Amino acid sequence: LGPQARTALVSSTKSMTGHMLGATGAAEAIAAVLALKTGVVPPTIGYRVPDPECDLDYVPNKARKAKLDFSLSTNLGFGGHNACLVFRKAQQQ
Repeated sequence: LGPQARTALVSSTKSMTGHMLGATGAAEAIAAVLALKTGVVPPTIGYRVPDPECDLDYVPNKARKAKLDFSLSTNLGFGGHNACLVFRKAQQQ
């Protein structure tokens, strides 16, 4: 992402819910859509020590308001089943 990496908000909902196995992908997609709708990005709970080699904004420990136009939900499943969903905020007509 280069210099734009710091503008992307990165959040892990599993930090709040734990791993829900087969329901995880749906729950994380719902969280991504709700973030678009409400303008509130869920936090990454328990984030304490940043890795200096990975300087991203992990929305540590507290939800944050943000103007969002898109959200991305990525899921890595057991056995190599992976998915990525991109959501766009609905346009007003």
